[in-house]
Amino acid sequence: MTITQLNYILSVAEYQNFTKAAEHSYVTQPTLSMQIQKLEDELGVKIFDRTKKPIELTEVGKKIVSQAKNIVNESNRISDIIDQENGFIGGEYKIGIIPTIMPTLLPMFLKTFISKYPKVELKIKELTTEEIIKQLNDGHIDAALAATPLDDENLVETPLYYEPFVAYIPVNHRLADHKEITISDLDLEDILLLEDGHCFRDGIINLCNMPRHQNNKKFKLESGSFETLIKLSDEGLGMTLLPYLHSKQIKCDEKPLHHFKDPKPAREVSLLYKKSRLKIQITNALKETIEAVVRGAIAFHDVKIISPKKK
Repeated sequence: MTITQLNYILSVAEYQNFTKAAEHSYVTQPTLSMQIQKLEDELGVKIFDRTKKPIELTEVGKKIVSQAKNIVNESNRISDIIDQENGFIGGEYKIGIIPTIMPTLLPMFLKTFISKYPKVELKIKELTTEEIIKQLNDGHIDAALAATPLDDENLVETPLYYEPFVAYIPVNHRLADHKEITISDLDLEDILLLEDGHCFRDGIINLCNMPRHQNNKKFKLESGSFETLIKLSDEGLGMTLLPYLHSKQIKCDEKPLHHFKDPKPAREVSLLYKKSRLKIQITNALKETIEAVVRGAIAFHDVKIISPKKK
């Protein structure tokens, strides 16, 4: 039994297809199949039911895959131990970032991080919260930046900062003359939202304390862009809410931006990683870099954290 063989069975278990698993393992399909067959012969069991489409794990196969994940993770820790012992911060590091954080936070810390840690090869993916949880648990990314709490028992959530919501209210809106607004001023039917799947959308729905299925709007909008929501607001089709850092990027003479009264509704932005703490030296370096650049950009303290989870 080898670590390579265990990686192969984990890949087939994930993709439920030998060809796809081989592609993602960077080997030929016959090589991958031969190694898995060799392992099955050695163990005297069938790990996969090849008669099913897609391929399924046998009952004993499920137990083997569960243990294989632990073994592969522990084997990876050996390299980590050596790197930490030598004080080495480098190597490949994959990070996922949700779409409502990526365009504002990434430009703030990326240049500083790669300058300070040139031996780290960052691979950055824009992923939804649901995708982040899955890819972290499957070991496809090392860490993530997302709105929390998510309360996944397999993940560590380290809060980095608290980002208030800011209202974008056009001049002809009923709240336009309010210098500051309160949560009670909001009407979900009057708020333009991002498309389903964005945790910022879910946070707003939770903020308004309204069931997700309730929707009496005269039109249905599916957009992942804050810019689209702003333009529709300017056309008199409603107001919208933005993350604080995004609101700072709006370029206009008269910004129709309105802050909330204290405590301001806000989202908690955290660095997430597995409890196995693989590559923790890089994770800590990333945490310190982000905290340093954000510290001067967000100075709000009296905030009310709004859950990004669906009610």
